Parts: sequence; structure tokens; C-alpha cells
Amino acid sequence: MFTGIITDIGTITELEQRGDLRARIGTTYDTDGIDIGASIACEGVCLTVIALGEDWFDVDISAETVTMTNIGRNGWTIGKRINLERALKVGDELGGHIVSGHVDGVAEVIAITDDGDSTRVTLRAPDDLARFIAPKGSVALNGTSLTVNAVKAAEFGINFIPHTKVATTWGDVALGDLVNLEIDTLARYVARLNEFKG
Repeated sequence: MFTGIITDIGTITELEQRGDLRARIGTTYDTDGIDIGASIACEGVCLTVIALGEDWFDVDISAETVTMTNIGRNGWTIGKRINLERALKVGDELGGHIVSGHVDGVAEVIAITDDGDSTRVTLRAPDDLARFIAPKGSVALNGTSLTVNAVKAAEFGINFIPHTKVATTWGDVALGDLVNLEIDTLARYVARLNEFKG
């Protein structure tokens, strides 16, 4: 489990297509404190560490994950910066919301507007996920826990403060970007319970 609070921006340094896609990710994490088999959310995707070096870790990414996330659609490339978060430990501060690292779909950035020092970003969610997104609710986008400002049909808006743009890859956002979307687990259960009403 994760909280959606990004703690490092990693860089993809190697990619190799084997049976699965293997990625090497550069990090400022102290890798002496990471175990083989540990889970790290990479751009919001929970991946398993399979090898470690002084300032990097390797992950294998299945074909299913490549297909269902922006890894395949945006195409991870050498030099790409990605949001990283280590798995939640008992006693850690829960500053965002509960995030599983299991991406539900991919949203598209359709508008970007400066608003003072902040940036408003409008995204279009897949139709089958739009019903789970509500104003003032939580979503995880590329692994970042965010509050939804406004919703209109399948479109929803997020406001990024200057700190978030610096501490995550959201300072690099561009029109047409495809973004990993994980809906709030609570929203999923509320929607499921409503199916049994009436």
C-alpha cells in the first residue's frame, strides 16, 4: 500500500525487452535500505524490485501492465523522469490517501491553465471510470494523491500548487499526456453498494 505522497523522482536509465520489459530506474533512495522483492510505486504502478545497485533498482513489467498503463501508451524512454514512492510502513504518516498501485485506467490531459502560481489541469477519464470521480474526492494520478476540484461528465480538474510541480513530475505536464489513473478505493465500494440499493 502507498499514500500517493511522492518521495523521489526517478529516471529511467535502461530498458530491455525480455520475456517482460525490464527497466532500470535511477534513484536518490538509499538502496541499502531496499530489499529484493520490495514494492515501489513507479509512476503510480506497484512494481517489484528484482535487482539493486548503489543508485538504481531494476523492475520487470509484464505485458499486461505495459498495455493497461501509460508505460506502453506514452512509451517509457531512456531519460524519462517518473514519480516514485516506497511502500507504506506501519507508523508512517498518511498524508495523502490509501493507494494500492493498481492502475485502473489511463486519463488524457486535455487542458492546462495557469492560475496565479498554481496550474489547473483538466483530464478526460475513461467512460467506465468517470462515475467514481467526484468533486473534493481523491484520485491518484501518476502515483500522486490529488484532490478533484471539478467534474463534468468524464472530464475532471486538478489544481497543482508550486510545491507539487517541483516535488513530482507534474511540473513537466503537457497537453495530450496520458496519465495513470487509480480511483479512490472508497469510491469503488460506495458505487458497488449503490448497485444493491433499490
